[in-house]
Amino acid sequence: MTEQAQYVPGPASGAQVRKDGDKWTLILVRQLRHSPEKVWEALTDPAQLREWAPFVVDGSLGTVGAVNITWVGRPQPLETRVTRADAPKLLEYGDIRWELEAMGSGTRLTLWHSIDRRFISWGAAGWHICFDVLDRFLADDPIGRIAGANAMKFNGWQRLVAEYAKQFGVETPGWSPQPAQKS
Repeated sequence: MTEQAQYVPGPASGAQVRKDGDKWTLILVRQLRHSPEKVWEALTDPAQLREWAPFVVDGSLGTVGAVNITWVGRPQPLETRVTRADAPKLLEYGDIRWELEAMGSGTRLTLWHSIDRRFISWGAAGWHICFDVLDRFLADDPIGRIAGANAMKFNGWQRLVAEYAKQFGVETPGWSPQPAQKS
């Protein structure tokens, strides 16, 4: 059995939602045992993003400028602008903001991501899993990217969505993902 097949996400934690009318922002915080510089590279380098993030990019996210982001499960890239890239502390592009704060020998990583309120618990569950994969990747114990419809098939996915929905005071979205497309 592969490490990925054995993976089960831990309980929902480190998340909150900011509501401003119809605009909702998911805020996730995770303590990583890796330096801000190492985490920064994983957040900005296209090859490293491919190992853990729910998207791929056609250029570095570490410099201000245009980049194409292709989200897992979406056929078309979205032209996105990196608006801030203050290594290794702050990164902003599209509707995503990352803050990295040195904490001892590790990093406190905070993500802000604007997500349709109907799917905020799914976004929290998806990023939760991505953060787990990121932590394992940075520890040289990779389990491979788990994102999109593939994340929804994992043992613990439904539990995570329900836990985050309860924390946020929202209903759980009521439809199931389509089977993953073979590429």
